[in-house]
Amino acid sequence: MRTAYTADQIRGAERTLMARLPEGTLMQRAAAGLASVCAHLLGQVYGSRVVLLVGSGDNGGDALYAGQRLARRGARVVAVLAGSKTHEAGLRALLDAGGRVAGPGDTREIDAADLILDGLVGIGASGALREPYARLAEQAGAAPGLVVAVDVPSGVDASTGRVEGAAARATVTVTMGAYKTGLLVDPGAKFAGRVELVDIGLAPYLPEPDVAALGRDDVAGLLPRPGAESDKYRRGVLGVAAGSHLYTGAAVLAVGGALRAGAGMVRYAGAEEPVAQVRAHWPEAVITQLRRPSVDDVGRVQAWVLGPGLGTDEWAHELAASVLASDVPVLVDADGLTLLALDSALLRRTAPVLLTPHAGELARLTGADRADIEADRLRHVRAAAAELGVTVLLKGSTTLVAEPSGAARVNVTGSSWLATGGTGDVLSGIAGALLAQGLSTYDAASCGAYVHGLAGRLAADGAPLTAAGVATAVPAAIRTVTSGSTLAENLPSRSRER
Repeated sequence: MRTAYTADQIRGAERTLMARLPEGTLMQRAAAGLASVCAHLLGQVYGSRVVLLVGSGDNGGDALYAGQRLARRGARVVAVLAGSKTHEAGLRALLDAGGRVAGPGDTREIDAADLILDGLVGIGASGALREPYARLAEQAGAAPGLVVAVDVPSGVDASTGRVEGAAARATVTVTMGAYKTGLLVDPGAKFAGRVELVDIGLAPYLPEPDVAALGRDDVAGLLPRPGAESDKYRRGVLGVAAGSHLYTGAAVLAVGGALRAGAGMVRYAGAEEPVAQVRAHWPEAVITQLRRPSVDDVGRVQAWVLGPGLGTDEWAHELAASVLASDVPVLVDADGLTLLALDSALLRRTAPVLLTPHAGELARLTGADRADIEADRLRHVRAAAAELGVTVLLKGSTTLVAEPSGAARVNVTGSSWLATGGTGDVLSGIAGALLAQGLSTYDAASCGAYVHGLAGRLAADGAPLTAAGVATAVPAAIRTVTSGSTLAENLPSRSRER
């Protein structure tokens, strides 16, 4: 499991550790790790051109000491001093190793650099970058050389991932001691590139993490597996109330996602048009054509998926009320979320609820502005979970899962090719199947997002995909997780479900 922390949590741990070590030890550890990553990226250090963007804080000191190490190996290192002050010992060490100095106005070296080390600001910074930092961060991002951020890209809030104005867009971020929340959560994650963690001895002094990202082994340990005594009922029966005469495909995709994710049985309930499509695509499903908007006669289920393509008319509202009146967990997506936004009384139930909105749907549910949600995703998903008293999975460029308690997870699998219609319906089916198999809403959402993102990567393989293709790839994704394949552990592209 990958755990991440706020800036305050990191600084508290650093203070505790520094009190036990000789002065400057942590900076030297950080600089050594930073220089090692830079050397690996450069391939041949001797003769390479390295530019350090040096601010006033400790990140500038890390960059200077790393530059010293690279200069000793024959790199031509130039430090652009942008701050009102400079780490004196670090600057002296760089100069003694043969490095040079330039002022913030002399930026010609940036465009010629093979590698640019961003040490402008550190984890304590928040808000928009001031000049000359903003200009230097933008110039570094536009330059052809590799950009390596020290701890966190300048302009990215380490605790939230917020980006207000200019920010350095890194090829690699070398973060010290522990992951920072803002490196895993968009928009900050988009600027971080690949994140490399340098161990500086901080782990024993860290508190409970701010967020967590499940890894392959975590998901493998949570995914249900049939045993010798399993039958279709013990493996979980999922009810799906989805689709309408306008949106028949949503029902097909949700049912397909559930079946592919291992539900023992899927009971589909819907109107005539989607019933015909589900029957044609999935003969395995047990189908009930509804004559009235009620699921009383559908049969016993262990969980429900409600909403994909359902519509928002009075018939859909009554069907939603019938599903939510049950005593089993319910996943609500798409049109079901719109119905909740129109009638919040539907959420007055004691059984667990999992909501799976994108930013626009979350805005309708909570009254927040969509742009504000996109800018500060973690704060808004936590606030929604607490306000509504349910588990919330916020889909988008970073998929987040939050509990009313404030516990939160970020999903690290996926592909940008998932930005296509219907993939969210497949996710609903996957997570719904895991609910029916006994996982909590928190674990079902987290594992469902992980498997769904991995299925998207497998289905895309670097090319466009369809939602049906994602559903087809779900068994391969589960096999990848449970077999221990390293594919599931590689740093993935960011996902966006619709």
